[in-house]
Amino acid sequence: MTTKTRRKSRELAMQMLFQADMGHQSEDEVRATFWRAGDPVETEVRGFAEDLFRVAMVRQAEIDELILKNSKNWRIERMAGVDRNLLRMAIGEMLGFKSTPFPVVINEALEIARRYSASESINFLNGLLDAVAHSLLPK
Repeated sequence: MTTKTRRKSRELAMQMLFQADMGHQSEDEVRATFWRAGDPVETEVRGFAEDLFRVAMVRQAEIDELILKNSKNWRIERMAGVDRNLLRMAIGEMLGFKSTPFPVVINEALEIARRYSASESINFLNGLLDAVAHSLLPK
């Protein structure tokens, strides 16, 4: 899978998480409406996006706890929806896909943030993802 393909998967996973979060929808409800019939999404792209989405949804409580432990003075519900779900996607990848190096996950999340988040969010997201990555390293 190419870098471009994986980034598209990550974008789609973040969008699915956003839809679940903002619409208060279950995994199945998101899947029923997210993928449009005839949408030309490559199997590889969709497969990895689904995997990232599933891990982030199943492990959301653990992911949110990591966000809370590593963010200073920020409650999750006060974070911008895009940022919150981008964090969930990236941390889900850190937890569920150990073969992807943390710096790659962080860099990809920041590239996606440059497209979807406010420019002021980049440093916040970088610092928070770096702190989470360090907390996940073996001691």
